[in-house]
Amino acid sequence: MSLLIKNAILNGSKTDLHIQDNRIDQISSAINCKADNVIDAQGKILLPGLMNGHTHAAMTLLRGFGDDMSLFDWLNDKIWPIEAKMTEEDVYWGTKLACLEMIKCGTTFFNDMYWFWPGSVKAVNEMGLRASLSGVLIDLFDKEKSAQQKRVIEEEFRLSKSFPERISYCIGPHAIYTVSADSLSWAQGFAKSNKLNLHLHLSETEKEVHDCIDQHGVRPVEYLEKIGVLADNVSIAHAIWLDDRELELLNQYNVGILTNPCANMKLSAGVFPFTRIQEAGILIGIGTDGVASNNNFDLFEEMKFTALVEKSRTGDPTTAPADCVFDCVTRNTASIFSANCGEIKEGKLADMILIDATVPPMVPGHSRVSDFVYSVNGSVVNTVICDGKILMQDRYISGEETIIAKARETAADLVAR
Repeated sequence: MSLLIKNAILNGSKTDLHIQDNRIDQISSAINCKADNVIDAQGKILLPGLMNGHTHAAMTLLRGFGDDMSLFDWLNDKIWPIEAKMTEEDVYWGTKLACLEMIKCGTTFFNDMYWFWPGSVKAVNEMGLRASLSGVLIDLFDKEKSAQQKRVIEEEFRLSKSFPERISYCIGPHAIYTVSADSLSWAQGFAKSNKLNLHLHLSETEKEVHDCIDQHGVRPVEYLEKIGVLADNVSIAHAIWLDDRELELLNQYNVGILTNPCANMKLSAGVFPFTRIQEAGILIGIGTDGVASNNNFDLFEEMKFTALVEKSRTGDPTTAPADCVFDCVTRNTASIFSANCGEIKEGKLADMILIDATVPPMVPGHSRVSDFVYSVNGSVVNTVICDGKILMQDRYISGEETIIAKARETAADLVAR
C-alpha cells in the first residue's frame, strides 16, 4: 500500500511526502507518482506522531474516580480495590477508549503498563497504534505470587511473537515497593535474554526513597544497581527524587526517564528537576500517566506543563525551551524505546500527524514549535497516520461512537460490582 501527502508544510516549506507500506519513502517539494491514497494537506503542518512514554491505558475507565487524594491513599483505598474486580473485557474496552483519545490528540505510540495484557494487545491491534505493552509484575513479596506471574510473563512473551511489529512486548515490574528483589532481578534477566525493554516506576515520592534507605541502606537507583537491574534497556517513570550519585548511575547505564508533570502535580508527588536531569546527560521523555491521575492523554498539554513547571521551579524563563520539550515527545522517546520513528525523514516509520494551521491558536505563527508547546491542545490535530495507515482524517475515526458508548457502559458496570 502507498500513500501520497501533497502540499503539507514541513519545516516551514510546502512539501510532498510519499509512504510505501509502513515507511517514509520520499520527501520532496513535488512528487508526482501514483499512490493508493492521496491526501491534500493544504494549510496543514506535518509533524512526527507524538509519543506517550508512560501510561496505564485502560484506566480511562477510572477517569475521575478517586480524585484529590494522596498517592498511597489513592492506590490503597480506591485504585487497587477496584482493579481487583477488573476483567480482560474491561481492559479491552478501556484500552480502546484510550487509543481513541490518543489518536484524537495526535499520539501514534504509547508505552503501557497494565493488567490483562491480552485485552490491551487486542485493543491496540484493532486501533492501529504503535505501542510497547508491558507484562506487569507485582508480587508483593510473595514467592507463590511471584512464580505465578513469571509464568504469565513467559506465556505472554510467547504469544507476543504472533502480533504485528508495531506492538512490542516489554517487562513491567511495577515498583521497588511492590516487587521483590528476586523478581526484579529475574525480570531483568528475562528481558536481557530476550532483547526486551524493562520499564518501572521509581522515586516517585520522597516516602519511597526514605523507605528504600530504611529497608536496603541505599537509595532506589543504587538499589537497582545493587541487584543487577540497571542497564541500557531500562526506562523509569517519574524519577523525581534523585540525588547526584543516582544521576551519575542513570547516565552511566544509559537509562531513560519519562516524566509525568500533570500526574505529579495532581498527586503532589514532587517537582521533576528537568534541567538538572538534562544536564546530567540523561534522555528525557514525557508521559501522561494513567487518566485516573491526570485526567487526559493530551501530550500538547503535557508539553506545556513540562516547560512551565520547570521555569517556575528554577525561576529562569530560559529553561526547558520549546524545541527541547518537543523533542521529549518525539525523538527522545523514540530513542528510549529503540523505535525507528519520532522524526519526519526518509527511511523512518510512517508515523505522523497533520496539524490544522488555520485555527486561531496557530495564528500568526511566529514560532511554530512555540505554538505546539504553549498555544494549542490536541484538538488542532486533523489527521493521524501510523505505520503507513490513516487512523484519523478530518478528525473522524471509524467506529468511535461505538467505542465511547461501550466504554461508558463498561465503566458503570465495573464501579457497580
